[in-house]
Amino acid sequence: MDRNYVVYKLLRAVFKPLFHILYRPVIVGRENIPSDGAAVIAGNHKHALDPILVDVCTKRVVHTLAKKDLHDGRFGAFFRGAGTIPVDLHSAHNPAALDAAIKVLRAGGLINVSPEAKRNYTNELLLPFKFGAAVMSHRTDAPVIPYAITGDYRLFRRGIRIVFGAPIHAGGREPDEINRELYDTIAALLGESMPQSERDSRHFTSYDEWRDRS
Repeated sequence: MDRNYVVYKLLRAVFKPLFHILYRPVIVGRENIPSDGAAVIAGNHKHALDPILVDVCTKRVVHTLAKKDLHDGRFGAFFRGAGTIPVDLHSAHNPAALDAAIKVLRAGGLINVSPEAKRNYTNELLLPFKFGAAVMSHRTDAPVIPYAITGDYRLFRRGIRIVFGAPIHAGGREPDEINRELYDTIAALLGESMPQSERDSRHFTSYDEWRDRS
């Protein structure tokens, strides 16, 4: 067995219950994550802890697309053992990362990706989406499980919430159509999960508006 994978399993056994104790996440709709078989999990990105939050929602190994720097950092063994897929955020295209993710899906694995491709520090409800999740689904026919993260990571208080929506199926559609449904679904999940005051403070830009600006 790969040494890095052993490191990951040991650390996960510690971090998973510890995360629940420290942040007390509210998890809704986790039954939408398949217990086996290929799937792409995709949602908004607001904090560095988001991938860990997603990871603790399932017993399965989640292969997260993560910035390349993490693989080379202090906890590189953990991220490599977890099967994270390095992405070069300084490059407009990452064919190697896409190919690696598709390989995982074709082997029946679980991929987690943030279509916004970076943390959202703005007052926009969502940033424009990259096409990675949609292309993965299009090429492998794996469903996309949308999720929305709201609230804050507050120690020993119920502040963070994640909601998983119903699977989005490719159904032979082109990536742009899949991406549009994913964007609209995550936006709707965010709107339903946020308190009214937060919804009122956020600006919603439609999928078409973002596309017209690009």
